Amino acid sequence: MSTPTLDIKLQGRAYSVACPPEEREALLEAVALLDAKLADIANKTKSSGERLAVMAALNLAHELTTLKKSPAAPLDTSGLKRRIEAMEARLDSALAQQEDLF
Repeated sequence: MSTPTLDIKLQGRAYSVACPPEEREALLEAVALLDAKLADIANKTKSSGERLAVMAALNLAHELTTLKKSPAAPLDTSGLKRRIEAMEARLDSALAQQEDLF
């Protein structure tokens, strides 16, 4: 069984790409991102064709590698602990009221 295709447009040019149905939305998001990146680079550099595609690919690859290397935002464990303790206190209070009913 062959993979269904999806018709997309990048810079006004139509392409048909293989895309399983469960990946359709993610691919459409990627198409929108790439088309915007291509338009931005084309406006800034007046590039077109293969050069434009290579520059967009390099820019996106650079963004991806930068994101992969950047440390994740530190987790505020003390704030989370305070919130959990407050929730526990509220639950204990609510349960104590329920025990009084029986």
